[in-house]
Amino acid sequence: MRFTLTEDQVTLETALDGLVSGFSAMPTDFRGFAYVDPALELAVEENGFFDIATIPELGPVSAALAVEKLAQLACTGEFALSMLVRPALDPELPRPFALVEDGRPGRFVVGARTVIVIEGEAMRIVHPGAGDATACESILAYPMGRLRDGLAGRTLDESEAERVRGWLRVALAAEMSGLIHGGLQSAVDHVSIRKQFGRELGTFQALRHRLSEVAVLAGGVRLLALRAAGTGDPGDAAIAAFHAQESGTRAAYEFHQMLGAMGMTLEHPLHLWTYRIKALLSELGGRAGQAGAVGRYCF
Repeated sequence: MRFTLTEDQVTLETALDGLVSGFSAMPTDFRGFAYVDPALELAVEENGFFDIATIPELGPVSAALAVEKLAQLACTGEFALSMLVRPALDPELPRPFALVEDGRPGRFVVGARTVIVIEGEAMRIVHPGAGDATACESILAYPMGRLRDGLAGRTLDESEAERVRGWLRVALAAEMSGLIHGGLQSAVDHVSIRKQFGRELGTFQALRHRLSEVAVLAGGVRLLALRAAGTGDPGDAAIAAFHAQESGTRAAYEFHQMLGAMGMTLEHPLHLWTYRIKALLSELGGRAGQAGAVGRYCF
């Protein structure tokens, strides 16, 4: 697939690069799991990036590019659903957004003003009030929370729910692309300076090959996510999400192999990408759910 950014998209990407550059430093004294910087979310909002999918010259492809770029950072915030799913529902819905599936804890639930609740095939939109969500302890490197059972909301009809599922898959793929690219850069930085047998680890051909394979997977996830954002096709979205979760599994394994025991400590920031990848692996039914969707839409 040949992909070239438009002039407007290049301008947007340049502006976004300038914004994220102020948040690109690795944490030096952070020893936790969920590294959230409210200043980043505020900067994204003040610069109007949450609404770029609704601008005709930019559209969902630009929103997917922004989600991917932000997911590469060590710090995180609620971007993917607000940028890619909210416009498909109603651009006027209050954000932050969150997703809760079958009563399980979800990312960014505490503080969310709009929650997409999925129970089996049913989907509804809930606007929680004070006390309707509680924080959960988690190692998944996102702020996790549980929504109170029984909250009333607007139930989506079958066609609208199907459309929202498609954009949830696009959002997942775009975010996963950024996480894999961010984790890859962290692993490359490590093997470029870490020495064994008198040489940098990155000079060993076997490690280079494995990281190169992950880079190819990451590029595929990115292109499929952008294609799905551009077409809005549910089949493209299912393929993108399936490849994203499949590639995320391989990437997280390889990154931790490259870092060994160091990658299992909180002193190194690798978990800020790999444990977020693990959180996304189970969303929307996991790989089995995406495979089923690919079968329905594409065959």
